[in-house]
This record gives sequence, C-alpha cells and structure tokens, in this order.
Amino acid sequence: MDRMSEDDELPEYAERVLEVAERIPPGRVMTYGDVAEWLGEGGPRQVGRVMALYGGAVPWWRVVRSDGVLLPGHELRALAHYREEGTPLREAGRAAGGHVPRLAMARARWDGRDPGSVTPHT
Repeated sequence: MDRMSEDDELPEYAERVLEVAERIPPGRVMTYGDVAEWLGEGGPRQVGRVMALYGGAVPWWRVVRSDGVLLPGHELRALAHYREEGTPLREAGRAAGGHVPRLAMARARWDGRDPGSVTPHT
C-alpha cells in the first residue's frame, strides 16, 4: 500500500485525500467518490490512485468501493480491521468466491458531518 520514500514530497491533492481518510471514524467508511465529493475536487479514480500510492500510512480500509466489495488482494487484512472496529458487514452470497463478506454500505457509510465521532488516526 505505501510506495513513498521519505524523500518524496506528497502532492497537495494526495495530502487532502489522506486527511479525509484519517477523519473517518472507526467502524465507518467513505467511498472513493464520497471523498472526491467531500473535497469538491477529482473523482473516484483520482482518490483510488492516491490511496493506492500513498494510503498505507492512513486507515486505508475506511475508503472503499461503492458496492461494498472489499479491496481485491487485501480482503483478509481489511476484514480484520472491519471486525476489530465493528464496521457493519453483510454476509457473502454463495456465488462469492471464498465467501468473503461485503460492507453493509447503508449502515457503514459516513457522510463526514458527525464531528463528535471523528477520531484522527495517529
């Protein structure tokens, strides 16, 4: 997840995306599109690119696909975080390979407007 070296300067847009990821409370998620909309800049692909390149230093598992499917290749790591934080999950259907659950997006999605539960990641 983290491909930056200490000498790399983080682009301004990437810093803003990572700041949003850090604000998402434990047990809640925002989609890539939600983050872009909250910032008023970019789109889901740009946010996804930032998370792929620089997201290892923030709670990356809280920025997700809109369909609730866990990040391919990182499903088990993400699932451990979701279970630890109590993030709402839906059991996977039989057609799902490996029977990995999905996020229950209607209950897990955070709109960024609940300042009382914001816990910055340190």
